[in-house]
Amino acid sequence: MALPTPETPVDVAVYDFPDLTGQAKPNESFAEYSRAVTQGGAAILIDVLKKTGGGGWFRVVERTGLKNLVQERTLIENTQRAYGQPSGLPPVRFAGLLLEGGIVGYDSNELTGGAGAKYLGIGGDMQYRSDIVTVNLRAVSVQTGEVLASTTTTKQIYSVQVRGGAYKFATAGELLEIELGQSRNDPGSLAVREGIELAVYSLTVDGIRQGLWHLKDRSMEPGFIRGFEAGYGDKKLPTT
Repeated sequence: MALPTPETPVDVAVYDFPDLTGQAKPNESFAEYSRAVTQGGAAILIDVLKKTGGGGWFRVVERTGLKNLVQERTLIENTQRAYGQPSGLPPVRFAGLLLEGGIVGYDSNELTGGAGAKYLGIGGDMQYRSDIVTVNLRAVSVQTGEVLASTTTTKQIYSVQVRGGAYKFATAGELLEIELGQSRNDPGSLAVREGIELAVYSLTVDGIRQGLWHLKDRSMEPGFIRGFEAGYGDKKLPTT
């Protein structure tokens, strides 16, 4: 959202951003056929691109619904032709870059653990689990088909469950037990979005490094790249 203004907005097209993991939701009790990650990756990517730098970085052309767009334009042209009116439709805008990739990995139970204790029948326990979503994004030149830049990012999904309980003998031979608990899961779609946001950010920085595009104030570019590197520690910038 706060990326510096680009010298010129980049025209890009997104045809698809599929789920390439083939993973179903993790379930230890029964077979789960629901997908582990969202199937709307392209819609999320387009939304992220339109918000990058306050909407000034990327001009996204419609491609996921291209059939509907062409059909509507054909309807307008046929109607105008039938009534003897000149077609007032401008040509469809094309893109210089294709953004390809997808959700390439989903690793469940990457980290698990817990702790608990009871004393005199009163106590509680906590369990946690971490899953990882991996996203790949690459920029492809429409003119040459060359992959100009590529990046892979990951985002962790945390799940935490806290439970507490107590029991006591109400009367001889009768045991009273009370339990309560709460669990919290990071939304998988939010993790995918954050992974895509980081991928777009990383791809933008890598494009500046390679001279594919520039900031409006080019003197800011070295500091901007250093800030990205410092913000992600020892994580290296992607290379083509």
